[in-house]
Amino acid sequence: MKPLMTVLLAAIVLCTAMTTGFAQDRGVSSANWTLYKARFLAPNGRIIDNANGNISHSEGQGYGLLLAYLANEPADFERIWSFTQSELMVRNDGLAAWRWDPAVRPHVTDINNATDGDLLIAYALALAGFSWQSEAYMDAATRIAKTLLERTVIEHGKQSLLLPGVEGFSAKDRKDGPVVNLSYWVFEALPVMNALAPSEKWQRVYNSGLQLLEATQFGPRKLPSDWISLGGKEPVPAAGFDPQFGYNSIRIPLYLIRAGIKAPELLERIKKGMTFQDHIPALVNVETGVQLENLKDPGYQIINHIMACSNMDNTNPTVSRDFHPEFYYPSTLQLLGLAYVKEKRSECLVSRSSSSPR
Repeated sequence: MKPLMTVLLAAIVLCTAMTTGFAQDRGVSSANWTLYKARFLAPNGRIIDNANGNISHSEGQGYGLLLAYLANEPADFERIWSFTQSELMVRNDGLAAWRWDPAVRPHVTDINNATDGDLLIAYALALAGFSWQSEAYMDAATRIAKTLLERTVIEHGKQSLLLPGVEGFSAKDRKDGPVVNLSYWVFEALPVMNALAPSEKWQRVYNSGLQLLEATQFGPRKLPSDWISLGGKEPVPAAGFDPQFGYNSIRIPLYLIRAGIKAPELLERIKKGMTFQDHIPALVNVETGVQLENLKDPGYQIINHIMACSNMDNTNPTVSRDFHPEFYYPSTLQLLGLAYVKEKRSECLVSRSSSSPR
């Protein structure tokens, strides 16, 4: 490899050693990956969101790439990347169009990017590029990271923020802008972005995400909303969006834990705020504190179980190994959660025969 590439890869090794590791077994078992791809991975390499009209999106492609890497499946990884390249990398800046619909033509129905999807794609490409010695993957990851830095990282006050997309969220685009979504902070990926496109801004983005999670304690349940306006003196739920701790925000604790962030009080506050009974997380109206919907899928429940184990909460500190994928999003979160526990907190796992009832 080129000397500069070797240095870059060494930096990636250092900044990911505490999260994913580079061993052959990275936490996603062959059996679970087989179940996942049988349900959600099409032969052409697209990840199917079967709870959302069978569309595909950059988030799903990014998750698919990351899971294929964690399962050590280079052929599946390449298949997912091939679809992503040919069908979503149609913008002129190196980012992915976020939405692809099989039912309409052209299939790309929104050319705007989704920054979390781009982060996941670049992160997975960098990990795979190192492990499988692919300069092509590294080059693609680097281009995405550089464009994210140039087009989605902005300065606001004393903070560096991550816009959810290139268009539609800045102060120029909205009266209450900038608007952010804290679930787009894929914390474990940010050090890798810094290795790919070095800038002190990445650390400031990392810090601002944690600062905003502390500042956005909305309503009686003290939870952030999915979409947050930073256009005023204080953060508030953004206009035009439901004021919910919703399907986006449910993954925030998982991202914190997978990144190795030690924040027991923050995690406990989120866990308490989003849980009403029986360790089952819920969607919550952040203004009223009203429970909107229980999230009974094991893929959502695992987040509470991992938080309980990570914080040594004796109420339910175990995580079931069972994996029966039904819907794309919770199944994805479940595999990411299981990968973390298997790699970092194996004492939290229980056998299938003795797993806690759901």
